[in-house]
Amino acid sequence: MSVGRRRRAAHRCELGQTTVELALVLPFLLLLLLTVVQVGMVVRDTVLVGHAAREAARVASVDPDPAAPARAARASASLDPERLDVVVQARGAPGGSVTVVVRYRSPVIVPILRGRLPDVALEARATMRVER
Repeated sequence: MSVGRRRRAAHRCELGQTTVELALVLPFLLLLLLTVVQVGMVVRDTVLVGHAAREAARVASVDPDPAAPARAARASASLDPERLDVVVQARGAPGGSVTVVVRYRSPVIVPILRGRLPDVALEARATMRVER
């Protein structure tokens, strides 16, 4: 067998080995990528829940309507309103303070983990001075 034929045979063998290694590693890389996407979505939802809490506290500090903070929190962020819970904990007299707690259940979006992991519970609090 000539030197050139041996090199071609060895090259074909290495290509087969590379294909097998890729087939073994690819599912783990895909799962890692989907996990990074899920973590990014939870971080995004955390920021939006904090924004919704601040907006609800701002509205609660100027509007005496008890339903106004919940409406403001739902309108302020692109969160699923069915998963959002707004609670006005303490509403003081003018010059006092009002505290709003916003809770949100961030869904698991990774298809492989969706049925196996529970939703991520997020919570944010905001306190503002009552302006009425």
